[in-house]
Amino acid sequence: MQPLENKNLVSVIIPCYNQGKYLKETVISALNSSHKPLEIIVVNDGSTDDSLMIAQEIQQEFPQIEIIDQENGGVSSARNTGIEAAKGEIILPLDGDDLISENYIEEAVKVLNSKPEVKVVYCQGIKFDESGQKSWNLKPFSRHELALDNMIFHAALYRKADWKRAGKYSVEMRYMGREDWEFWIKMLKDEGEVEQLPFIGYYYRLTPTSKRKKTATTEKKRERIAFLNQQHQEFFKRELNGPLRMQRSWSKPYNTLLKIFNLI
Repeated sequence: MQPLENKNLVSVIIPCYNQGKYLKETVISALNSSHKPLEIIVVNDGSTDDSLMIAQEIQQEFPQIEIIDQENGGVSSARNTGIEAAKGEIILPLDGDDLISENYIEEAVKVLNSKPEVKVVYCQGIKFDESGQKSWNLKPFSRHELALDNMIFHAALYRKADWKRAGKYSVEMRYMGREDWEFWIKMLKDEGEVEQLPFIGYYYRLTPTSKRKKTATTEKKRERIAFLNQQHQEFFKRELNGPLRMQRSWSKPYNTLLKIFNLI
């Protein structure tokens, strides 16, 4: 049997690509967590700015921080690298400019330890930038809704064993974006419950150079949907009567109509 201390160890995985200016604030946000024991692994994903140097300066101040330096491989690769090295049974991915509340990890661990049927725990979130905060209305989880869109941000807690069982983050989606959505589909499409904590515990920083903006083009959307349909055909068939469509909300009625006329 694994020691209780290791069982409760949470590994916070922080991929960083050119986010050095925000990194210390993110690391301190995690260090201030009321949950202990805690492991923090910063993965420098081939940054072209001074992120690695800043990470090393942070490590001098907080020696418990671990740093992994790798060639640029994208956020999925960086998360996978950090999780592979993690000693904790529970994982929290946290991008290099994110923030969390002091009680987020503690409350999430309570749920994961008391409810084995729950695979993913997240909370309410806020988007923010230099001009202030914006509310973030996330839809309730269901597998049908997950087939149409993602309602779980990447900074949710889950067990390392479930990450491995799901097949890890897909590095093939590096240039498509929305890797977290596909990961949740992999982990949750057949079983597992999701619980949202009833408080704001996650703060997502809006930046002009965010990957989400870069991958919001029609071309990237087509690539993404094609990949999702290829990887999860049976899931979409079950939830949407057929493949995910470009107009996602119309997927099920459109597929149902095509089935009536034997066109799919």
